[in-house]
Amino acid sequence: MRQMIEKARGAARHRNKLGDFTADRRVLLLIGMALVVGSASAVTAWILLKLIALVSNWVWFGQLSGTSIPLAQTSRGPLWMVLAPAVGGLAIGLMARFGSEKIRGHGIPEAIEAILLGGSRMQPMVAVLKPLSSAISIGTGGPFGAEGPIIMTGGAVGSLFAQCFHLTAAERKTLLVAGAAAGMTAIFGTPIAAVLLAVELLLFEWKPRSFLPVVTAVIVCAVCRPLLFGQAPLFPFAEHPNLPLWAMAAAVGVGLVAGLQSGLMTRLLYAAEDMFDFIPLHWMWWPALGGLAVGLGGLADPHALGVGYDVIADLLSGHTTAHEVGRLLLVKSAIWIVALASGTSGGVLAPLLILGGSAGWLEGQMLPGGPSFWALVGMAAMMGGTMRSPLTGVMFAIELTGNIEMLPVLLAATGTSYAVTVLLLKRSILTEKIARRGQHVTREYSIDQFELLRVADVMVKNVDTLPVSMPVDDAVAFFTADEHRHKSYPVVTADGRLAGMVARSDVLRWRTEGAHQAATLDDLVSDTSAVSAYPDEVLGRVADLMVSADLGRIPIVDRDRHLVVGLIARKDLLRIRSVVNEQERDRNAYFMWEKVA
Repeated sequence: MRQMIEKARGAARHRNKLGDFTADRRVLLLIGMALVVGSASAVTAWILLKLIALVSNWVWFGQLSGTSIPLAQTSRGPLWMVLAPAVGGLAIGLMARFGSEKIRGHGIPEAIEAILLGGSRMQPMVAVLKPLSSAISIGTGGPFGAEGPIIMTGGAVGSLFAQCFHLTAAERKTLLVAGAAAGMTAIFGTPIAAVLLAVELLLFEWKPRSFLPVVTAVIVCAVCRPLLFGQAPLFPFAEHPNLPLWAMAAAVGVGLVAGLQSGLMTRLLYAAEDMFDFIPLHWMWWPALGGLAVGLGGLADPHALGVGYDVIADLLSGHTTAHEVGRLLLVKSAIWIVALASGTSGGVLAPLLILGGSAGWLEGQMLPGGPSFWALVGMAAMMGGTMRSPLTGVMFAIELTGNIEMLPVLLAATGTSYAVTVLLLKRSILTEKIARRGQHVTREYSIDQFELLRVADVMVKNVDTLPVSMPVDDAVAFFTADEHRHKSYPVVTADGRLAGMVARSDVLRWRTEGAHQAATLDDLVSDTSAVSAYPDEVLGRVADLMVSADLGRIPIVDRDRHLVVGLIARKDLLRIRSVVNEQERDRNAYFMWEKVA
């Protein structure tokens, strides 16, 4: 009876150790740190926007002011329009060469690379030079948004703060992403979309230890945002169109166009990057060449220059014409591709919103609901398809408008765009650059099969063992007689209980020492604490034991008498992978329609 009670207690203790989530009390520490990171990211976003406004006003209007003024209102002549972006590009090239190359590009690939490959450690130089270079790039006319740089700068703030404490790489990643998501919230005022962007794009996991701190940082930033940026939404939109039933098919069509547009923009961008590689100049000069292209585009349409938030507002309010939107779409696409390919500093989210919104606005000329409504749908579809973050695109549009009734239309358009880009392109605009550096990034999340299977489902039940009474000489002969022997075997007592493990390396050492000829295995292994597992444990624990103890085979014993009931080797774990792959390939129909005679 006592043995049965102890066995039940042991099984209960084991069940209590398992749970749906692996979070522990350290998540409270990370939540506390996220309060600091969220506040710092809000202030950092405010500083970046003010820097952009200061540079822009000084370059284009000759005044020092922190108030944003559309660049289309500038009175500078054509020569200045061409030279100003080129000078800004040259300054960025110098900063990148003699400061940090990490400031090149739009920031999100660099943040992903730091998370996956750099242990979530960012350099202090990045936190200083990234916002400064982005302010110069955008302020001198670069067709970029501030959200990419602030995502990277906010991530750098979180990473640097985390590096001041004894944290793991996963915990540093959590604070890095918390800073990035808080930065997006500060710019757009879309906290839920920022959290979804973190989950879909940056965290590469769905765990409470990362989700809760990110939510905390975003909430703090959302609370601070009215104090820094005011109460008004960034892009006011108050339309509530009465759509017919077939509008859902129209949404699919808008999503299809956005997906094709996204695929085309991505391919053209990296084709332009390849063209810059053939230029016989150091890459430091490339942003200046990209700046010349931006200036020429500004001559064709000044509205294409700068961050373009005023252009997005015009698309959503309807204060524009079809001719203006068409010209904006062509010019903005061209200068954005060339400038970003040149390696300058700037974000991609605002340009994507402008490009998707422009296409949606033009399509809205032929669709019910009005051009402004379909401009918003095009923005969400372009964002979700290009960044491969469909839920972020949907929630982004809903938070901007406050109109939950748009959800089905937005979901249809964004889901379609996402499907098109996934099927057309193996890489997104965010991961292609990482792949070109030789690193593969997968963005598919799935359940770890090792956490679903039990040891009893995988273990070998017919186990070859060695008795404790075996002489050492016989053990030496056993291992040396056949080179195909396993590298280790369980040693058991007469009644089958585990006494220890003996490996080929052990017997070879004994043969060399020659001091154990009269001994038995019981004399050498009975006092050794062997690593073992139980049949009802999850397979992941056995894999962890093998890694931590550097073992190739682990005996499985029952909880009651410690009898050896099985064994798991590394090849058994690898077999799980083959089973999962076979399930992916196996296609069976279990209900067949029989032909009617």
